[in-house]
Amino acid sequence: MILKKTPWLWNTRHCWYNYPYQPLTTDLHYYYILELSFYWSLMFSQFTDIKRKDFGIMFLHHLVTICLITFSYVNNMARVGTLVLCLHDSADALLEAAKMANYAKFQKICDLLFVMFAMVFITTRLGIFPLWVLNTTLFESWEIVGPYPSWWVFNLLLLLIQGLNCFWSYLIVKIACKAISKGKAGKWNPLHVSKDDRSDIESSSDEEDSEPPGKNLHTATTTNGTSGTNGYLLTGPCSADD
Repeated sequence: MILKKTPWLWNTRHCWYNYPYQPLTTDLHYYYILELSFYWSLMFSQFTDIKRKDFGIMFLHHLVTICLITFSYVNNMARVGTLVLCLHDSADALLEAAKMANYAKFQKICDLLFVMFAMVFITTRLGIFPLWVLNTTLFESWEIVGPYPSWWVFNLLLLLIQGLNCFWSYLIVKIACKAISKGKAGKWNPLHVSKDDRSDIESSSDEEDSEPPGKNLHTATTTNGTSGTNGYLLTGPCSADD
């Protein structure tokens, strides 16, 4: 992991020391390019995918994410940007694994992965993100660097992302509650819900048997966070500030 040896992973105040004169290493540069290309692909594929009722919210999420990545890159906020990206990517692997288990009809594995995804998602988005990332962007940066025009825009976008995080968390909890109340014989079925609350993980065969043909059920959430930077592209590992 490229952030493991960076000082700002362990002490977020390093995100603002010597700002904006912070060198941009090649690994951080390509990390940003990879994340930006991924979100642009989601932006375009959304128009060719099944149109779900949360289309507008997902479009807003992708748009804000792309703006945050681009804005943070050109304003050399790569350090805090990588923290946001890494934090928001942490739950996505579990979500995709739950989808694959669901498509393969491994319902118990799917249920377990969904529960793990929900726990990681809510913990990172509603706990770590505001207490760790928003704390440094709102308060530590104000103390070390002071407010400036880009500071207001960057934090506004981050707060908008947090609002979307709260929305997705609400849907996840709602799906879980419906799964408990509608599960068969007390069976935990997070994907067996009667309506498309978010829409991404398709319902399993048990649900398909009880619903009319042609009605696809989906659940889950995707999101990912955002942020970026620009600076002096260097080779070699990231080092602590003097």
